[in-house]
Amino acid sequence: MSLNHVRPWRNIYRRESRQIHVGNVPVGGGAPISVQTMTNTDTTDVAGTVAQVQAAAEAGADIVRVSVPDEASARALKEIVRESPVPIVADIHFHYRRGIEAAEAGAACLRINPGNIGSADRVREVIAAARDHGCSMRIGVNAGSLERHLLEKYGEPCPEAMVESGLEHIRILQDNDFHEFKISVKASDVFLAAAAYQGIAEATDAPIHLGITEAGGLTAGTIKSAIGLGNLLWMGIGDTLRVSLSADPVEEVKVGYEILKALGLRHRGVNIISCPSCARQGFDVIKTVEILEERLEHIKTPMSLSIIGCVVNGPGEALMTDVGFTGGGAGAGMVYLAGKASHKMTNDEMIEHIVEQVEKRAAEIEAGAAERPAAE
Repeated sequence: MSLNHVRPWRNIYRRESRQIHVGNVPVGGGAPISVQTMTNTDTTDVAGTVAQVQAAAEAGADIVRVSVPDEASARALKEIVRESPVPIVADIHFHYRRGIEAAEAGAACLRINPGNIGSADRVREVIAAARDHGCSMRIGVNAGSLERHLLEKYGEPCPEAMVESGLEHIRILQDNDFHEFKISVKASDVFLAAAAYQGIAEATDAPIHLGITEAGGLTAGTIKSAIGLGNLLWMGIGDTLRVSLSADPVEEVKVGYEILKALGLRHRGVNIISCPSCARQGFDVIKTVEILEERLEHIKTPMSLSIIGCVVNGPGEALMTDVGFTGGGAGAGMVYLAGKASHKMTNDEMIEHIVEQVEKRAAEIEAGAAERPAAE
């Protein structure tokens, strides 16, 4: 019996959407919510861009977007696609020809911004290229680049204008019998983005790409994204997401997974439950967690670890985690395995021992998962 059956208040009922594919990654239709990021290298630097794509993929990115601003970038994209371990989305702005070239280069998806791609005829040409080369598309509406006629109609960027922009371009795709598309309605303002996403979610069954655009640096951008995306995901809205940070793309991936993990929507790696620490701590909690986060980055198996400084909450938290350590006295603490007190361990040896226990538990979980189909 799943945890959600036991605790129904943990359920999130996801909006029903049709499914498309970005390369081999399904988006929508009940598929796991995919995590995306975007390279910030010069696309013509193939080696640097591929290295960044690979680092993002290692961190868990399902899809990576690459900017294609000119012909040289479009030529480089072909090699980037060939060497990438994940599907590549071509980010297209201002010149529709780049979209056609990116499709020819093997991009899995074309991201176009309706406000700056040009006329409907040019959009149709990009649609034809996407169809011919098996690409899906993302309609990327952005509050900062809405079409002039919508700004004149509404006076300013607003949810209604963003939804109308998205629906206009959905009609163009559908009128051309193209249905392999998803849509985003991004804004840097959390309220504006949330309202626009709610509006588009009610108006179409297309898969939705979530994002708070230009969210800021690592700390501020993480908080804005967690509030905006977290609330939308809690309402069941969203089929794929990108956290937009002025930071390393790997950090975007990490934050995206943490948001999904917090809502129980997707799990990857070790979920560390730790206290903020206080004078009661039996060891340096903050430093320990910092080291363990780095030492356990290689673990991809979903599992939980509690690191609590004292016995006030330590034993209770350990009841619900795969591995736990609770600070005690005399330079030692208690190790918990599968929710039960197992043995004591000195603080000096604790980090190495916890890493060992987590790796052992991850191997057990993987072995159990491998055996399950044979037993059914």
